[in-house]
Amino acid sequence: MFQATHGRRVWPLLMAALMAVHTARAQDPVVDLPSAASAAAEGFSPVRLQRLDDSLERATGPEGYLGAVALIVRDGKVITVQAHGSHDLARSRPMTEDAIFRIYSMTKPITSVAVLQLMEQGKLGLDDPVSRYLPAFKHMQRFAGGTADKPVLVPAQRPITLRQLLTHTAGFATGGEGFEEATRLLERADLHDSPDLATFASRLAAVPLATEPGTRFKYDGTGIEVLARVVEVVSGESFEAYVRGHILAPLRMRDTGFSVPEAARGRVVDLTRMGADGRLGLDDSRSARQPGVSLNAYPSGAGGLYSTISDYARFCQMLLAGGALDDQRILGRKTVDLMMMNHLQGQLDPPVTEFSRAEGFGLGGSVILDVAGRGRLGSVGAFGWSGAASTYFTIDRQERLIAILLLQHLPDGQAHDLPRLATPFYNLVYQALEP
Repeated sequence: MFQATHGRRVWPLLMAALMAVHTARAQDPVVDLPSAASAAAEGFSPVRLQRLDDSLERATGPEGYLGAVALIVRDGKVITVQAHGSHDLARSRPMTEDAIFRIYSMTKPITSVAVLQLMEQGKLGLDDPVSRYLPAFKHMQRFAGGTADKPVLVPAQRPITLRQLLTHTAGFATGGEGFEEATRLLERADLHDSPDLATFASRLAAVPLATEPGTRFKYDGTGIEVLARVVEVVSGESFEAYVRGHILAPLRMRDTGFSVPEAARGRVVDLTRMGADGRLGLDDSRSARQPGVSLNAYPSGAGGLYSTISDYARFCQMLLAGGALDDQRILGRKTVDLMMMNHLQGQLDPPVTEFSRAEGFGLGGSVILDVAGRGRLGSVGAFGWSGAASTYFTIDRQERLIAILLLQHLPDGQAHDLPRLATPFYNLVYQALEP
């Protein structure tokens, strides 16, 4: 009788305690940055911010993207972070703010930071020839005519520099009109089947260039993989270990890596592409079939990382704050300035990318040169990039803000595909700023 009475008294207290713990955990911020007291206090209109939420709810409706997570940070404070839609193709699990995404080319700015850290230590220079660290690149050939089966080759007149690798101007045969035969030679090298970065670099060094280094911007990950190998040679560490020890760990980017631990793989979002029938389906890549596995056999500096919106916000905030976050200095302030300058100036005429005459390119991302010409709201000098599976970020030092949008869909550019969200996303972010 005593035990039954005791149980009836303790049970409500136990339940209350458990509810209190649950409530406390639910209120813990998902993003590891301070929260703004209010959007209005940081110069954003709450009414206008609602437009962003409404737009992403529509975009992740039954006929749209599976799901999305969006974030805005200003002056180091989280203005908003919202999850929309679903995590999985069955649309049975709501998207969560701690979801893990394949960020693909949003890996490139992190690789660029690794290179710049070594520059700050005096271990390399931006205009050093890559052959100083990887001798196989010393005597490069250039494709001058013929076919892939019978190429006409001539010696390259310029050495490839680290700056050219960072800015996609090294001259590799990575596609483009008029470079089809040279590109076939590159494809035959089977670079992405390399077991490690050393093999990737050695295979690439044997392929003729399409153009003289420093004469054409052609975006691709090829040169960034070479940079990852340079990091290994110069630092004496594997690229994965270097990135983890010198960038991810100091920034407390706990959910970022080249693979995802087994215990966290349920948080990896399904990766989709549009089928010929106009319906979303899972991509056929290994990472889509086995979420969380390494995207390549080697740690890809061009596109190999998984991450969360919280982790990537910490990386962006470090750059926005001039290279440091929470007493951890990753880069010097002037190095961040250098990273966000247009390095096509002095290399190309006009100094713009292949994508827009209104944007140049820094060390790891684009730089807005002309807001009107770019065709979306923003600021001159804003720095950012995107990933292949519809992930986007911008760092706007003029407005002291960061905006990130993460989805997991591989667009195919066809008329029946889902509409791209970058321009409407940035427009909705900036239209919410108050005077």
